[in-house]
Amino acid sequence: MSGHLGEDIRAAAAGNVVYTGSGLLGYGQLVILKHNATYLSAYGHTQSVAVREGDAVVAGQRIATMGAGPTGDAMLYFEIRINGTPGNPLSFLPKRVD
Repeated sequence: MSGHLGEDIRAAAAGNVVYTGSGLLGYGQLVILKHNATYLSAYGHTQSVAVREGDAVVAGQRIATMGAGPTGDAMLYFEIRINGTPGNPLSFLPKRVD
């Protein structure tokens, strides 16, 4: 997903922060939220993180700011995992109203 450096990144749904850091290669600085026993969401290439591991978050809460991807352009890597398997995030998010 593209955007602007420093733009707020918000939680897709309520959950708990289970990981923040840059230890997973290819994701830059990463935040992972566990929403329930089935769903996780991952937010990669963040510039700064506004939450800590163990924090509870609500849907729409600011969790990070957008950083730069491998090419240096502003970007967000966003992934939904269903029972550990990647899923298409667009099928889980509400349609945008412009």
